[in-house]
Amino acid sequence: MTMKKVAVMMGSDSDLPIVQKAIDTLAAFGVPAEVHVFSAHRTPEQARDFSVNARKNGFGAIICAAGMAAHLAGAVAANTTLPVIGIPIQSKQIGGIDALLSTVQMPSGIPVATVAIDGAVNAALLSVQILAVEDESLAAKLDAKRAEDAEKVLEKDRKIAAQFNQ
Repeated sequence: MTMKKVAVMMGSDSDLPIVQKAIDTLAAFGVPAEVHVFSAHRTPEQARDFSVNARKNGFGAIICAAGMAAHLAGAVAANTTLPVIGIPIQSKQIGGIDALLSTVQMPSGIPVATVAIDGAVNAALLSVQILAVEDESLAAKLDAKRAEDAEKVLEKDRKIAAQFNQ
């Protein structure tokens, strides 16, 4: 079975510093990603065409990052039944709360999973978890990452305990 791809879309190339974290996380798991800049407002036809055809083009999930009005994830979700994960991007004006609310407040019937403001790593991990439902090797990689992350915390605990618990 061929592994499904994850689409990573951003509303503007200025979102790339945040989105890069999702791209890197997907790459670390060996998940193929295709990256695009599509705007829900300035390139609605292209965003729609991509979304409508995503399943037949081998995608298993779509990550959408956008700030301010943040309608990209919703516009994409309106045109596909694939899982869509929104990353609200922090803005100078309102700190990303506007993007968070625009991404999370979807109408019934058009879900968008939403991660934290600038939460690109979690968006990638959630897409890997979605693909891992059908892929045991990805599930094993997720288990290994959780164990590695736990060991990092325990190592920090040992250092702090040695310093303060005499």
